[in-house]
Amino acid sequence: MKFYDCASAPSPRRVRLFLAEKGLELPVVQVDLRAGEQFSDEFRAVNPDCTVPVLELDDGTRITEAFAICQYLEAVHPDPPLMGRNPVEQALVTMWNARIEQHGLGAFAEMFRNFHKAFHGRAVAGTVECAQIPALVERGRTRGEAFLNRLDRHFANSEYVVGRDFTLADITALVGIDFAAWSKMEIGPERPNLQSWYDRVSARPSAQA
Repeated sequence: MKFYDCASAPSPRRVRLFLAEKGLELPVVQVDLRAGEQFSDEFRAVNPDCTVPVLELDDGTRITEAFAICQYLEAVHPDPPLMGRNPVEQALVTMWNARIEQHGLGAFAEMFRNFHKAFHGRAVAGTVECAQIPALVERGRTRGEAFLNRLDRHFANSEYVVGRDFTLADITALVGIDFAAWSKMEIGPERPNLQSWYDRVSARPSAQA
């Protein structure tokens, strides 16, 4: 297998944390997004959507999207389980991961990509050129604040996102919150439950991946 990564990007970091929790090491190809390598003919042949991460299997199959890659890795390397131990837990991990992607990562990306000069003309990931819309920065911040508040309420009664086990949903939330800091959105003292969870998961060795 081969993993196409970008060390500075949030999405592939989710896969790196997942791999670290599994104790797996793969050959890595770094794609320099800042230099535009994702738009090169060479990388377009790997992923026409021009995004990372990509997992290339030994038979040449290429899997894109962080969740799909983690789902495959979970199936072929089930221990330790990171996507639930039974059908109910698996459904809850998938549900929460989708919520975090939509309402957390989506909001933080909306903020960041619509104000940072590096994304001028590329406010949406992929091959379609999209102009930045300044109003979406504030909308993203409003959505992001609501998401952080929801997580703080959730962690008042839950050790991790789904019960007592660290899962992919925790990985996605951790990466999302670190990404939010790029837009100067912090957890803050008004969210002590979220801060306690964040301190706990950030202390895991995989968080440095």
